[in-house]
Amino acid sequence: MFTGIIETTGKIISLKKDKANLEIGIESSIAKELKIGQSIAHNGVCLTVEKISSAKKLYLVTAVKETLDKSNLGLLKKRSMVNLERSLKIGDRLDGHFVQGHVDCTATCSDIQKQNGSFIFKFEIQNSKSGNQNLLIDKGSICINGVSLTLIEVNKNIFSVAIIPHTFKHTNFSTMKKGDSVNIEFDVLGKYIQKIISK
Repeated sequence: MFTGIIETTGKIISLKKDKANLEIGIESSIAKELKIGQSIAHNGVCLTVEKISSAKKLYLVTAVKETLDKSNLGLLKKRSMVNLERSLKIGDRLDGHFVQGHVDCTATCSDIQKQNGSFIFKFEIQNSKSGNQNLLIDKGSICINGVSLTLIEVNKNIFSVAIIPHTFKHTNFSTMKKGDSVNIEFDVLGKYIQKIISK
């Protein structure tokens, strides 16, 4: 379980295909604090630490085919920056919202507008299931590349979020461009409510 409050970023150092899987090597300041078997959210995708370099600057995770099909991890390149968050400790403050690290789909960044001190990012959900549109609620929660955010404008499968300077500076929103693919996780509470109501 995560909160969507990004702890730091990491740089992709290596990408190695292994049959249908992708082994990813990440360089990050938190590598020295990690243990094998820990869960880390990478652009909002929960992956397990499998190996840590002897210098403790680099660690390895594996994304399986299901993860690659549902997320943007298959589009990563060497030197790409990913948002990182370690799992929530029991007793910690929940500053964002409940995030599972289970990506539902991807969206494409369709517009970036500079505001007076902040940014408005607009996204369009690709290959959206009809039910997903009901999970986009004005002023509701959404997780984009692992970042807990509030929806400020919704029109079917197109939505906008406001990014404050701190979030822009400390996540990969600072390197995002129009046309980039992002990982989307809808609010888990909304998903459960939708399933109950649909019955």
